[in-house]
Amino acid sequence: MLIKLNVNHKVHDVEVDPADMLLDVLRHLGYKSVQRGCDTSNCGLCSVLLDGQPCLSCSTLALRAEGQLIETIEGLTAEVERVAACLAGEGADQCGYCSPGLILSTIALKRTHGELASLLDDPAINRYLMGNLCRCTGYVGQTRAIRRYLAAPVEITPAELTKSIQQDVVVNPRPIAHPEARARQNLRSVGHAIEKLDSRAILHGKPVYTDDLAVPEALVIKILRSPHAHAYIQSIDTTKAAKIPGVELILTWADVPQTRFTLAGQSYPEPSPYDRLILDREVRYVGDEVAIIAADSERTALKAMRMINVHYDVLPAVLTIDDALKGDVLVHQADHLVFNLPQHVGLHDIAHNVMGAHSQQFGETDESIFASCDVVLERTYQTQAQAQSMMETFRSFSYLDQWNRLVVITSTQVPFHIKRQLALALNIPSGRIRVIKPRVGGGFGAKQTSVTEIFAAIVTIKTGKPAKIIYTRQESYMASNSRHAIRGTVKLGASRDGIIRALTLDALSDQGAYSLHGWTTLGLVGEKSLPLYNKLEYARFDAKVIYTHKMPCGAFRGYGATQGAFFIESIVNELATVLKMDPVDLRLKNIVHEGEHTLAFNKEILSSALDRCIIKGKQLIGWDEKFPFREMENGRVRAVGMAISMQGSGIANIDTSTVKVQLNESGDFSLLMSPTDIGTGTDTILTQMAAEVLNTSLKNIIPVVADTDITPYDPGSYASSGTYVTGRAVIAACEDLKRQILDMAAQRFELSRQAIDLGDGVIIQLDSSLEIQLRDLAQKLTSGPNAQTLSGTGSFGGKTSPPPYMAGFAEIELDRATGQCRVVDYVGVVDCGRVINPNLARLQAEGGIVQGIGLALYEHVRYGKRGQIATNSFLQYKIPTRADIDSIKIEFEESYEPTGPFGAKSIGEIVINTPAPAIADAIYQATGVRLYELPMLPEAIWQATQIKPNAQT
Repeated sequence: MLIKLNVNHKVHDVEVDPADMLLDVLRHLGYKSVQRGCDTSNCGLCSVLLDGQPCLSCSTLALRAEGQLIETIEGLTAEVERVAACLAGEGADQCGYCSPGLILSTIALKRTHGELASLLDDPAINRYLMGNLCRCTGYVGQTRAIRRYLAAPVEITPAELTKSIQQDVVVNPRPIAHPEARARQNLRSVGHAIEKLDSRAILHGKPVYTDDLAVPEALVIKILRSPHAHAYIQSIDTTKAAKIPGVELILTWADVPQTRFTLAGQSYPEPSPYDRLILDREVRYVGDEVAIIAADSERTALKAMRMINVHYDVLPAVLTIDDALKGDVLVHQADHLVFNLPQHVGLHDIAHNVMGAHSQQFGETDESIFASCDVVLERTYQTQAQAQSMMETFRSFSYLDQWNRLVVITSTQVPFHIKRQLALALNIPSGRIRVIKPRVGGGFGAKQTSVTEIFAAIVTIKTGKPAKIIYTRQESYMASNSRHAIRGTVKLGASRDGIIRALTLDALSDQGAYSLHGWTTLGLVGEKSLPLYNKLEYARFDAKVIYTHKMPCGAFRGYGATQGAFFIESIVNELATVLKMDPVDLRLKNIVHEGEHTLAFNKEILSSALDRCIIKGKQLIGWDEKFPFREMENGRVRAVGMAISMQGSGIANIDTSTVKVQLNESGDFSLLMSPTDIGTGTDTILTQMAAEVLNTSLKNIIPVVADTDITPYDPGSYASSGTYVTGRAVIAACEDLKRQILDMAAQRFELSRQAIDLGDGVIIQLDSSLEIQLRDLAQKLTSGPNAQTLSGTGSFGGKTSPPPYMAGFAEIELDRATGQCRVVDYVGVVDCGRVINPNLARLQAEGGIVQGIGLALYEHVRYGKRGQIATNSFLQYKIPTRADIDSIKIEFEESYEPTGPFGAKSIGEIVINTPAPAIADAIYQATGVRLYELPMLPEAIWQATQIKPNAQT
């Protein structure tokens, strides 16, 4: 039927079906700021204003909107810019996928309260905006920005508003000792809170994400999935489905290549075994792919999917690691697996479903040292599977270009790895494939795994037509990947004076059905936890990763270090109780220090401010006044707990990045690089580094990123490698170009090479006040018979992975009568080396801490008895909302990492690791009972207080 929709005061005549939702109609009309995020009206990404009131367009019929004014951010440019100025100035846009909905709700908030809006406090703001979810920022940065917007006088312009924002991030520099640190104290770009280069585009809802770039005529792909945890497909009948008008293609296991591969986005040779096909006749978890349907519309594809008839032979399934280890039922047969690691390295044992294992020992030759320890503790802990829950679900769009090459535009963290996977799985040369990463709406490790790319690619290859696939929130939860659930047993031996002499860690990791990052993630459980304590005489790490018939587990921020931190920090906190020592003092007595070589995993520590992080965090939380607990007048109890953590910066001896930078004919620079900014601000941070080396303004540098045809190889956004690994490559490339520019300037203008230097858009003559415009040199170079374009290339592959450090302090309020626990204050003090961009670093820390709070208290991927995921929407899977988060304080204690760019280390992952063990100890201080399993739900806390405390002995 034909209706009229008034969108931003422009009337559209639209032909709609009575069931069409307003969201779909608006996107079809070109209003790309309106995004889909949840399918259950729970995230706020699809918010528009309907006659001035916030409306969820994903659950509003288009028919209902007729006769009303629909407002999107495309039609509110001036007011949107005022909100955007505050968000961008704070750095609180990050991936930006949720920003349009948040901005519209914020504008409605101000309209509703008028002049009184400036009086609203944070709880009132958060209550109004509670339906606008964000997974990146941790909310507190957004709230700071929104408070500024609400309080700003109308007459202040957005530009003035941006300038008025106080950059209040506290960065405590270390005493300058290293000569390189001393030489680079006063920098013009590095170390400054510079707004993200793409903030305005994403905050104004520009079409920058994968689905925004897909052509309207693209085929729509849907996947038929297995309802069984383990089954063999006896037959598939697609006859009726294929006859439906508009159905272009249906593929089953018989129609796809039979080459095995892995979807793990890891450097070559891949440590994950090749254990899957595009479609397999044997399905191994509820949600495994059975058939691919491509049609001219989503409605047609779904209709066809319902008409496919599959006959399954249902087989026994193993849903726990204990059952899997028995080997009675195998998830994979040994004859169809390809292991890329030799047996003596990977230690696989397929007869018992062991995908891989680790076995490492340090120091003394055996565990006899425990007999001489005054205190010996042994505890078993369990961490749960956690879903990444980024706001933009998995999606890909593909087409054939003018050369008949496959082009895949996809929301990924690893474009070069995707290219390699597609070439292997589709049996086509990699030179026939181009992968482009647009703006990514969050990833947190989930998109280090290929999920949708192969389906779009094979449809385009088979049909020659553009195709796209967009996972629903339900599919993202049930058929992608999550954090590994790991059971860890820790044994600790210590002397009475608090010296930790021995630590062992045994771990079993639930991999799920396929080999996504299982072996490498498990390795970091030990490698990023045991070296924190360096008075050790003995350490051991033994662990196995085990196939089960569940959704595969993959990369998630923290990548094993998160689980290891919970195991080790929990037992160290318990040791403090046994010894009647302050947990702060116990750690200061045992931690690794700068200049030391660790016993566990043999790490040379060239930079560390961990001791200063602990001391500063203790001060900020008010530890001496609050530890261990305080009874409150409302009958509740407040208590504090702490933890420390380490991570890495790239993968030593594996990750290698290459960057190119060129001098353009106009005198500015193009920076070609391939790290994938997923909201972290990597593009901006690396451009800051380039500007520093080239001594120019950021506006003179054009970043060109993540296109496998144009930009050089980079491993992608994972392992906290962007700042450290790619940063070193940026510096090398820019130094190479700078040298060439000065050499050429000296030659062309007949100047002494030693008497010139590079300035902002000019070549400076050091012995006079004369300057040569850089564009003059560029123009001379790009014309005439000897024309050339100067370009610099830099590569970096580190032999080390210098660890950042963090100390986290949690204050909780707990109701003993119900077990309800709330984090009322969290202090995080981070050593990430030199802080390149303080605002972006703080937002990274705040967002990671909130994800860690979710891990600690309520996030949990839960399964039913038959292997089906029970937490397949935001209704069942609980991520923190802005109403759940109170105070978060972040400070930085800088160290100087001599191997890092400008002394920097990583920050992206470490920030998620400390909340769970810190909160667990605060719960102990409040209740007298220790919890050994995550998440620590209210019922678990209450039940633990009703039984004998400390059940483990």
